[in-house]
Amino acid sequence: MANKKRRRPKKPLKRTAKGSIQKTYLLKAFAGLGILILLVVIAGVLTHHLISKRYSVSPMTTPRVKKTPRFEIYPKNDIPHHKPIPKTKPAVPIKLPKLSIIIDDIGYDKKIAQKFLDLDAVLTFSILPHSTHDKRIARMAHSKGFDVMLHLPMEPNEYPSVNPGPGVLLTSMSPDQLINQLNEDLDTVPFVTGVNNHMGSKMTAIAPQLYQIFSILKKRKLYFIDSRTTVDTLCRPSAQLLQLPFGQKDVFIDHIPKPDFIREQIHRLIKIAGNHGEAIGIGHPHTETYEVLREMLPELKEKTILVRASDIVHIED
Repeated sequence: MANKKRRRPKKPLKRTAKGSIQKTYLLKAFAGLGILILLVVIAGVLTHHLISKRYSVSPMTTPRVKKTPRFEIYPKNDIPHHKPIPKTKPAVPIKLPKLSIIIDDIGYDKKIAQKFLDLDAVLTFSILPHSTHDKRIARMAHSKGFDVMLHLPMEPNEYPSVNPGPGVLLTSMSPDQLINQLNEDLDTVPFVTGVNNHMGSKMTAIAPQLYQIFSILKKRKLYFIDSRTTVDTLCRPSAQLLQLPFGQKDVFIDHIPKPDFIREQIHRLIKIAGNHGEAIGIGHPHTETYEVLREMLPELKEKTILVRASDIVHIED
């Protein structure tokens, strides 16, 4: 028995190895749980996105009011000329016909106004009330002997989605409101000799309010020129009733502001003036309009006499 080898007792596992195994199991368990939670979240987000996209309800929004347009709202169809074309035309005219060109919507761009003022031509400047440079441009035009007109904002059929701008006369105004606003607009622009409408397709078709407007113009010894933005205009009979000096636009020369079109319109204006002895054209402070007018001045002076708007209005019987 003495020679029998003694068995060595087995050594216990080290505690560090056992703890490491347990820690690995815990990490795997937490990682699996984290992945499961992440998958659940992703599934929830995708489900919400698909449902909301399919059944989403657009929020209610109020209609946006468009910015005030700088120029007129032109009639969709060309308004036929108001004067009957004579059956016969003299072969040799006794004298050249009168032609008045009004530049509307003046007041916000001082540089383009100066360019038109520098042209060697008689023009009429129609200035928007309460515009940035209304008084200064009016003084400049008056100093050159040009007519200064008030380009009176009047309610169009498209109002209120289209707003003619500060100083507008509205059909909803009471007589006192209408007259007070008109007087305020007239007092804004110095040296005014006459008025024409800015927009106004709705207002110019309502006789009682035109009577109120024209009575103030007559009291101030002004004339009125109808821009004719609607076929329903009642300006002419209203002015005739009140014996107000009156004229009306024959041609918008630049409602398509392209040089070739402006040339065609000016030729059309010259033809109307030749047929009837006089004509009124309305343009706007476009660079294209200025360039074409400068180019065509020799022809205009050869075939017409350029005059102020006040030289071409009449009290109609």
